[in-house]
Amino acid sequence: MNHVMTRRHFLKTTAAAGAIGLGSITPARALGGSGFVAPSKRITLGVIGLGIQGTGNMKAFLGHPEIQVVAVCDVHEGQRTRGKQVVDTYYSHTDCAAHKDFRELLARKDIDAVQITTPDHWHPLIAVEAAWRGKHMYQEKPMGWSVRAAQGVERAVRESGVVFQFGTQQRSDRKFRFACELVRNGRIGTLKTILVGVPGTVSACPIQPAEPVPAELDYDLWLGPAPMAPYSYQRCRPYTQKEGWSVWYSISDYCLGMIGNWGVHHLDIAQWGNNTELSGPTEVEGTGEFPQGLLSDCPVRWQVENRYANGVTLIHMDDATSQKHPLQKGGHGHGVMFLGTEGWVHVDRERLDAQPASLLEAKIGPNETQLFKSDNHGVNFIDAVKGRTKPAAPIDIAVRTDTLCNLQYIAAKLRRKLRWNPDQQEFLNDAEANALLDRPMRQPWKL
Repeated sequence: MNHVMTRRHFLKTTAAAGAIGLGSITPARALGGSGFVAPSKRITLGVIGLGIQGTGNMKAFLGHPEIQVVAVCDVHEGQRTRGKQVVDTYYSHTDCAAHKDFRELLARKDIDAVQITTPDHWHPLIAVEAAWRGKHMYQEKPMGWSVRAAQGVERAVRESGVVFQFGTQQRSDRKFRFACELVRNGRIGTLKTILVGVPGTVSACPIQPAEPVPAELDYDLWLGPAPMAPYSYQRCRPYTQKEGWSVWYSISDYCLGMIGNWGVHHLDIAQWGNNTELSGPTEVEGTGEFPQGLLSDCPVRWQVENRYANGVTLIHMDDATSQKHPLQKGGHGHGVMFLGTEGWVHVDRERLDAQPASLLEAKIGPNETQLFKSDNHGVNFIDAVKGRTKPAAPIDIAVRTDTLCNLQYIAAKLRRKLRWNPDQQEFLNDAEANALLDRPMRQPWKL
C-alpha cells in the first residue's frame, strides 16, 4: 500500500447465479430488437473474488444486456483464469482482463461498477477503495469483520456518492417483503417476539501443519489485513462441491462464522419487520459454543436475546437450537418467525406460513405501510446505477444489519448482559465489549 485505505456453500453454482435474481443467462448479442443495448450505454463491471458465489453472481450479471464484464480479479491464479474463460466464452472474444491485485482493477478508468465477493475480512478495504475510485458496488455480505470497519465503508460511500447494494437478496423476494408488511401493518396484532434460526457453523477443522504455499496463490495478499498465519490448504481453500464449506468461514480471523455470515440474511428481515432497520436493540445477552484447539474457532451453537426499546425481543439461534425453542410454531426452526398478540408469520426462502392461515391471502391496502418493492436484487442494483430507482439494500441499512451480527457474536463470546446504545453505536460502561467493535489490521493495511 502506498496510501492509507480510510461467500457460500448453500447454493450450487447455477443456484448461486439465481441468488441475485437475474435469472437464466441469455447472451445480449442474441436478444436483438429492444433487448439489445449499445456498448456505450452498458455498465462496465469488474468482478473481485471468483469463488462459488462470485462466479455465480458474475454469470448472472453476464446475462443482463445492460452489463458488460470487462475485468476479473482473484489472488488464486486458477480461479481468475477460470473466471476470465467464463467471460471470454460468453462474449466470444478474449478481451476480459485478469488481475491478481484488486487495486489494479479499481484503478481502471473503463470500469463503472464492481462486484465484491472476496472472503469477508477483505470487504471493507476493497469497498473503501472502490468508493474512492468512484465505483458503484454490489458487495456480498457481510460488510466486513468489525463494526468500525463497516462504519468506515459507510462514510466512504456517503462521501463519494456511489451506489451501494448489499448482498442481502431476501429484500428482493416477495415472501419476505409480504411477511414484513403483514407485521408492520398489525395483521398479527402487537409484535412481541421474533425467532431467527440460521444454519450453525459446521466446520470443525483440526489445526493443520504448515505447508508450502502453492505457486498459483498470492498468500500474503489473501491474508491482507488478517494476522500472519502459516499457510495450509484448509485455511484458505475455496468452496468445493466435494469438500463443502470453505474452512475460513469458521475462522474468526476472517469471518464471524454462520452467526453473522448466514445470520445477516434473517436478522436483516427481522429488523425490517420490526421497523428497526436503522436502529438496533438496547440490550443483548446470550451464550455460544466456541470450539477449542481447532483451526475453526467461530461459534457452532448459540442463543442470543436482543431486547428493543419498542418492547420486542429478538431471539437469534442456530437452527438446531431454534427448532427446540418452546415458542416455535408449526414445526418451524430455520427462518424468521414473527409472534404477535393475535397470530404469527413465518418466512424462509422456501415457504411462507401464518396463523391464522387467512393472512396468506391478505391484501395490503393503498393506505397501509407498503415496503420498498424489488423483485430482482441484481436488476435493482443495475437500475439504481442507471438512476432509475434506489437500491433495495443500501449502505445505511447494511451497516445496521451488520452491526447486529457483530452484537450477536460479542454477546455469545462474553456471555453476560450488555447494554447497547443504538444511537451512539457503543456499549454502555463496558470497555471490554467496546474493544470488540474494532480489530487491528496487519500492516500496512488500515482504514
